[in-house]
Amino acid sequence: MQFKKTALSWGIALATPLFLAACGGDDNKTHAVQSSEAKSFNRIAVYPVCMQADPTCNSDDATAAEIVAASTDGMTLIYTDSPKEQLGFVDITNPATPTGLGVLPLAGEPTSVAVKGNYALVGVNTSSDFVSVSGLLVVVDIATRSIVHSIDVGGQPDSVAVSPDGSYAAVVIENERDEDLNDGALPQMPAGNLVIVKLTGEPADWTSNTVDLAGLADLYPTDPEPEFVDINADNIAVVSMQENNHIVLVDLSDGSIVNEFSAGSVDLTGIDANEDDVITQNESLDDVLREPDGVSWLSTEYFVTANEGDLDGGSRSFSVFNTAGEVVYEAGNTLDQLTARIGHYPESRSENKGNEPENAEYGVFGEDQLLFVNSERASVVFVYDVADYTKPVFKQVLPAGVGPEGALAIPSRNLLIAASEEDSRGDVIRSGLNIYQYSTAAASYPTIVSNDREDGSPISWSALSGLSADPSDSKLVYAVDDSYYKKNRIFTLDVSAQPAVITAETRIVDTNGVLATLPLGTLPAGTVNEDKTVNIDPEGVAKLADGSFWIASEGKGSLIDGPVSSMNVLIETDANGVIQQAVTLPAAVNLLQRNNGFEGVAEHEGKLYVAFQRAWQTEDKVRIGIYDINAQSWSFLFYTLDAPESQNGGWVGLSEITALGNGEFVVIERDNQGGPDAVIKRLYKFDTTGLANGATVSKTLVRDVLADMKATGGLVTEKIEGLALLENGDLLMVNDNDGVDDSNGETQLLNLGKLF
Repeated sequence: MQFKKTALSWGIALATPLFLAACGGDDNKTHAVQSSEAKSFNRIAVYPVCMQADPTCNSDDATAAEIVAASTDGMTLIYTDSPKEQLGFVDITNPATPTGLGVLPLAGEPTSVAVKGNYALVGVNTSSDFVSVSGLLVVVDIATRSIVHSIDVGGQPDSVAVSPDGSYAAVVIENERDEDLNDGALPQMPAGNLVIVKLTGEPADWTSNTVDLAGLADLYPTDPEPEFVDINADNIAVVSMQENNHIVLVDLSDGSIVNEFSAGSVDLTGIDANEDDVITQNESLDDVLREPDGVSWLSTEYFVTANEGDLDGGSRSFSVFNTAGEVVYEAGNTLDQLTARIGHYPESRSENKGNEPENAEYGVFGEDQLLFVNSERASVVFVYDVADYTKPVFKQVLPAGVGPEGALAIPSRNLLIAASEEDSRGDVIRSGLNIYQYSTAAASYPTIVSNDREDGSPISWSALSGLSADPSDSKLVYAVDDSYYKKNRIFTLDVSAQPAVITAETRIVDTNGVLATLPLGTLPAGTVNEDKTVNIDPEGVAKLADGSFWIASEGKGSLIDGPVSSMNVLIETDANGVIQQAVTLPAAVNLLQRNNGFEGVAEHEGKLYVAFQRAWQTEDKVRIGIYDINAQSWSFLFYTLDAPESQNGGWVGLSEITALGNGEFVVIERDNQGGPDAVIKRLYKFDTTGLANGATVSKTLVRDVLADMKATGGLVTEKIEGLALLENGDLLMVNDNDGVDDSNGETQLLNLGKLF
């Protein structure tokens, strides 16, 4: 397949040419020169807020870091924890090693926090239900972490901002709707408003007044539903009214409304608008309401909106407005396409709001004027140069935890903080504060990007579950995506570039009807699509010297795990992805099937070696299947797994197998844990020379890669599932990001160097 754009150099540490091309063409390329190209953000730490309760996070309790602020010296982070009804404090004197300082219990649900001098101002929702609303602005002494004053704000606060000069606080009173009442239809009383607090004197002397926002919006004039607020240097507050798709500018000095206008709508092209388990960004939506959530001033004249959407819209973008209400920049489809290019596109949200921008932040770092946009569903932070407020230039993208909500720039310390609020230990998700540092170090993320398809959209990719090096070209590696997606593919990666570039995608197709010849029940109905693409579960791939591929497709189900819905199959394709043959296990082995089957495949001297993930029924060791291609016969070795060591229990299994030559192989052995619970992420080597059918291999530890995974600055990902040994001896390793479903989408392609 030929592409409109070729792989360009991705080694520079800012707005790369391919990303720039996706974000606005030649004007952006010219503008990028104005930025400080020698500097980039890199994640240096994540503080999982479950550590406030237990230093090892050995707790199932859900916690959250939702909105984050910092002390005036930038040394202490203050965050809201809504599920636990508390305010958290973290010492970042050394930002690479954040330390919990404890929590402050509150009388309700904290929704937002801002800082005025020595005080944290916290919006606290004390409402008993959606009708009987109440709330407080709680004033907390940061040094002593104690409440010194509370102000009744008369309703449910949702956003708090403090003016740059410290004269005013603005508190958005949303009085949010009940989404279960009439499907969340508006209006729903009581109406929200804006509370202005004059911060003169000591907290006990502060006074407040209320600004009525009803009657302004055209959609639901009696129910404003204000969402977010920010204040500029002229003490003008910008308030987003998300469900009303409206924006209001308020002069805090007298509470007068300076301007109010609709946020408008956009016609979207080049997006995926259908949740069909395939990312196809060639569809359109017309007249989509922006419905902005987070807002941030760029200057006294311009502000940016993160267009999350809610009730009736969601344009998947961010927009820059001037105070007259004119849109001077619209991001359009670029955020969705950027997330597809780096493996973070949330296909399961295609019919909703795509990547779903949540919040925006602005900061001046030296000479660099930078905009940060949080994507809630893609779990990334986009960084833009806004030296020209009307022409944002994409600079880089940063990985975050699941659901980044709050964003905070601390230019005085060259730091950026993103608060990721989602927390579910069972789903291997922990809420945390992501800490990034601005420096001359090259950008370390993303580790994989893609070229364009013929239609100009990015080659979408995600859920990489196996790797194989090209036998004759040391620059090329191949990967497959697993059953999270339909119409499975083989990807070609150029790993000589940094980051690696996906240069081609090859659909696996059954044009010869091979799969139809398998015994009934081997694969479920619907495995082969009308266009002859296939829906299987590729978990391993091996590229042979003759140009063919062998794919290990994992089966699903057993008498223990549930009815068998598919069996484990080895599938051979030619270089173009056309299936040539399919091989099943012996019938007696199939009777032992468990849910965790084929996980990797490697070729050595005409035989395929297949790693099973876990021991099957009646067995206490994992099988290594050996299929002789010419003889069409199976034999088996067995492998002894390490016992689980995680504080959270779980299981241990194999995820990949790679041939080293001379009968030796390396495998990934890992637990099904991530973050603070992860322990076993190891590479073991074994030799098959002289072993008879049924023998148990003797394994030798090659490398504990837990330290390599921690070195990325983030929480340890659960699924490392791919290894590739390059001709120069370097070993590459990649993780499966689960298709950005109950995952932050992060994909780390790591070069572990020469280990053999």
